[in-house]
Parts: sequence; C-alpha cells; structure tokens
Amino acid sequence: MTDQPVSTPARLEVGDPAPAFSLPNADGGTTSLSDYAGRKVVVYFYPRANTPGCTKEACDFQESLSDLEGLGIDVVGISPDKVDKLAKFRDDHGLSFPLLSDEDRSVMTAYAAFGEKKNYGKVVQGVIRSTFLVDEAGKIELAMYNVRATGHVARVLKQLQD
Repeated sequence: MTDQPVSTPARLEVGDPAPAFSLPNADGGTTSLSDYAGRKVVVYFYPRANTPGCTKEACDFQESLSDLEGLGIDVVGISPDKVDKLAKFRDDHGLSFPLLSDEDRSVMTAYAAFGEKKNYGKVVQGVIRSTFLVDEAGKIELAMYNVRATGHVARVLKQLQD
C-alpha cells in the first residue's frame, strides 16, 4: 500500500450550502453549525492554537467581536487541536467565542480548508487558513482561502461593511 497524497476538495463558493458540522468545543460541550440557524456566523479555520499567527488572528477576532456582533455576526474558530489545548488557548488570551476541535480534519476537508498548500516553498498537507461567512439560511456568503493572519480580521470587517 502506498501513501497517496490527500487531494484538496473543490473550494466553496458564494451561494454554496455550508457543510454542516457538530464538533467538541473548548467548554466541554458540542457546537454545531445549526446552533447559528437564522444568524450569520464567521467560521474560521486555523492551523494550531498558541502559535504566533493563530494567536494574532484569534485576538484580532476577539478585539473585533463587538463590531461583528453589531453586524449580527457570531464567530467560531476551528482547528485540529485537542479540546484541552483549545481551553488553554481560550484562557491564555481571553477569547469569548467558541473554539472547536476538528482532530480528524473532516470538517476542514468539507470546507476545503485542509489539503495541499505551500509552506516555505514546499508543498505539504495541512490546514489552509480560511474564513467563511455563513448566512442566516446556511449558505456561504463569503469564502476566503490562504489568508494571512495579520490584518485579516480588518479585511473581513471592511468587506462586510462595504
């Protein structure tokens, strides 16, 4: 048996139905996309808690939470980290939005946020830093792939306010 590379599924586009999910959260419960039915929610995928880029991105979302909530938008962060690591990340940085654990990367794969990417010039398999806005009806309203952590949340807010 040979190791076959994981292919990246087709990227989600505006108007596509958002793949449903139900994942363990840092609070010891479960969070599902259906929990946000009738509301808009930003679902963002990040590689690893407590790394510089992921910390910057999470803290930027936290700092912009009142602006996003003012637009009627909730935030959910998803990584392949274990729940206890997410709880530490949340506590270390005072994050008040749900952090979800996708250890088997099945949700990331459904959103095309896991697969081939370039890392320091090499093609590797990994989490593709991505952000989606899911509308009240569960459709993709905004899909952003390969985002940079620094300044990303400001760019998302600008797009949402335009």
